[in-house]
Amino acid sequence: MARYREIAEDLSAKIRDGHYTPGEALPAQRELSQAYGVTLMTLRQALRELSAEGLIVQQPGKGTFVAPPHLAYQLGSLRSFADDLREQGHEVRTTVISRAQRRVPARIAARLRVRETETGLRLERVRAFAGRRAIHQISWVREPHAERLRDTDFTTVSLYGALADLGVVVARAAETIRPDVLDADGARHLDEDEGAPVLVSDRITYAPDGTALVADRATILGSMMQITADRAATGLSLHWGAI
Repeated sequence: MARYREIAEDLSAKIRDGHYTPGEALPAQRELSQAYGVTLMTLRQALRELSAEGLIVQQPGKGTFVAPPHLAYQLGSLRSFADDLREQGHEVRTTVISRAQRRVPARIAARLRVRETETGLRLERVRAFAGRRAIHQISWVREPHAERLRDTDFTTVSLYGALADLGVVVARAAETIRPDVLDADGARHLDEDEGAPVLVSDRITYAPDGTALVADRATILGSMMQITADRAATGLSLHWGAI
């Protein structure tokens, strides 16, 4: 095996084993080349391999850093954010910011196809993984399910899981994802400064009969998420459009 590949595999193993943690700077290139007993050229070839694999990020003038973990947002699946994260091996911590029965705002009423005089459950949560608060989510649940979810512990149970426990069948969801920047309110809840790039997901979840059950808006740190899709001839329906 070529020497640069041996070095790349050794560094890769150290990153995956937690010897070097996400966001941590690797030792200087000259220090690493001396430790491995190779030239700077050989070491840099190894670092290019790791960069191509997405394991490190090289910042000119600053150094080489372990890449932060990314949530692979699976477009073809219908799961909660927490379930997506756990499926990928992340430990997820959910904090409930607020929950209350409120009159549904006009914008949400239109999405849920209910009258503006109706009430629903407004649930605001923050998801943290890899040591960072990365997702800020506001969900509106229509009646009669809203009342039945009043005592649910959403720090341990996902909204989809809670609906399933009530016998509510979730059939499909319609979702749009758009780029944006973090506003002042979002910056208060997430570990990033105002103006940072984010992805905003708006999702409506439906019952088998077409009834809209939940309206979600999730703001996700752009540095913590990448979108993936498994495409099949009769599977995922993915539409690209101008914003």
